[in-house]
Amino acid sequence: METKLQVGVISSTHGVRGEVKVFPTTDDVKRFKRLKEVILDTGKEELTLEIEGVKFFKQFVILKFKGYDNINDIEKYKGKSLFVTRANAVRLRRDEYFIADLQGLTVVDEEDKVLGTLRDVMETGANDVYIIDMTDGREVLVPAIKECILHVDVEAGKMQIHLIDGLLD
Repeated sequence: METKLQVGVISSTHGVRGEVKVFPTTDDVKRFKRLKEVILDTGKEELTLEIEGVKFFKQFVILKFKGYDNINDIEKYKGKSLFVTRANAVRLRRDEYFIADLQGLTVVDEEDKVLGTLRDVMETGANDVYIIDMTDGREVLVPAIKECILHVDVEAGKMQIHLIDGLLD
């Protein structure tokens, strides 16, 4: 399991006082109001940044970090990802999972026969769709509904599914 979870990506600076525009990669954008710190992955190192201010603008979150008071201090971080630790992650309800925890799960059928690996999750309006790379090289899209997803065991790295008629056609 991942120890850090991505919550956003710095898309650009905002003004000249060190604020950044963040594209959120979390379902709960309001979570930024409750966050005290984030981890910035610069590609070379990880920096823990204390959040000093939060605003919302269209689909973006505007963040101000303590100690970064100038556009020149923060401009170099455009395109970099922001993460939180599991301790700062949102609480999940029953049968909810972080996408990072689902990616890479071994997918099996009702008889425990390996079908493939869950590569990614496509978020749609109605329900999520799991993108599975089958062992035979095909890609299968499986809706994340109770009729298809029988059991998920993140700790064991396994997901058991039922392939309803038409999914393999």
